[in-house]
Amino acid sequence: MLTARHVLTLAAAVAIWACGSGSSLPTATVENFVDSVQLGAITGTPLTTPSAFSIPDRQAVRTDRSSAFDFAFELVGGQAQLLPLQYLGVGALTGVNPGLQFTSIPFDSVRSAEKNDYVTDSVIVIKPGDVLLARSRLVCTSLSVPQYGKLEITAIDTVARTVRFRYLVNNNCGYASLQPGLPRD
Repeated sequence: MLTARHVLTLAAAVAIWACGSGSSLPTATVENFVDSVQLGAITGTPLTTPSAFSIPDRQAVRTDRSSAFDFAFELVGGQAQLLPLQYLGVGALTGVNPGLQFTSIPFDSVRSAEKNDYVTDSVIVIKPGDVLLARSRLVCTSLSVPQYGKLEITAIDTVARTVRFRYLVNNNCGYASLQPGLPRD
């Protein structure tokens, strides 16, 4: 006889298997596109200035109003930094935390996201021209998977205490493609 615990374990196993098998994903319905955003540093900017970014929402977030973001921006001693949610002390205790990782591949040439090796608990020092892969917090509850994206730092203004970056986020659950258009994988 299957207990509720066995059913939940089986459901989790099926979801994990489904993530690894592109053919079992639901049909992609959200097109990928490149956009840009500017964030102000957590300190030294007006409270009304968004200092964080939500990958699933594709938007800047004010940290005084919500913790529904994946990383924040800070400037310390002229050093630009991205701070993952777990580093800020508000990440998940278990499961997948949002994170970032550098890539040497040019932004327009990045075709898909890595699934592992994201920095989740440390400061990430950035400079203009850096390209990073990004993983969101868990938002695809039906599959228990994050969403993925890529970003390129286009400008850092140490006087205004801002960072500007262009990004592409794949909002289709379970998909890793980071190319514009409707993803296939």
